[in-house]
Amino acid sequence: MCVYCNFIFIALVRKMDEFEEVNAMGDAHRCKYKFRMFGSGIDANLTKPNQHNEYEIKFPVSATIFEILLQYYKLGYMKVPISVSVTDVREACDYFLIPFNENTIRAVNLGAMMHELSNEGAKAQFAEFIENVLISQLAQFAKKGERECHIFFLMEDDIVEWDDRHPPIGEEHSHILYSNTMSRFLKYIENREVAKKVLKDRGFKKIRIGIEGYPTHAEKVKSVAQHPQRPNHKKIEVTYHYVQRPYIDLSWEKEESKSSGLIYLNNS
Repeated sequence: MCVYCNFIFIALVRKMDEFEEVNAMGDAHRCKYKFRMFGSGIDANLTKPNQHNEYEIKFPVSATIFEILLQYYKLGYMKVPISVSVTDVREACDYFLIPFNENTIRAVNLGAMMHELSNEGAKAQFAEFIENVLISQLAQFAKKGERECHIFFLMEDDIVEWDDRHPPIGEEHSHILYSNTMSRFLKYIENREVAKKVLKDRGFKKIRIGIEGYPTHAEKVKSVAQHPQRPNHKKIEVTYHYVQRPYIDLSWEKEESKSSGLIYLNNS
């Protein structure tokens, strides 16, 4: 029996283009079942019936997956055969508030199961990073009137030593955070996709997450003549050493489409 509500779950079995309603005790009778709205949480009246006293489900769950979900209440775990998508089972578990973990899922496709567990773990870890680290950093930028940022995540043993007279070009607006955890976390493309979705859900815009070179120190300094006929007039060229590190671009600007235009003040 479900721990969140006090009613008998039903299994949906497709037959002759209709559905049969089968409760956990084995009694059955034919009915049509509408997939519309089941609810989104305990506080949203998960089991509230419609005007016809029917429980409508918006989530497009198949009869096969619904039967797999029922195993959780009968056996305490769910068996997922190779023919069933683990991702579909995980999404159904999310909707019906059923825990999805190594104790409740027994999947033949262990690789797919680990992928889903990694996605859930990545979502939780990045959400924790936002609360513990990122919010305070973004608040510092916002207090200076900034509305976007470009952050590099360096390893904690990375040393940045720029030439004060000839700093690297194009990095004057970049910020850095030293974090071995985030540097390793964001090296996986799947984790970057999870992080991008989390940031989007938190209201940020123009989100880009990737890996590119960041200049750490001057590797070579040389003088180059600006013109062959004026060899004494030279300029300094500095070559920097770059390390590949993850970065995050994001914006919280509300009117970004208007920022490139000019603002005219009416003095009258």
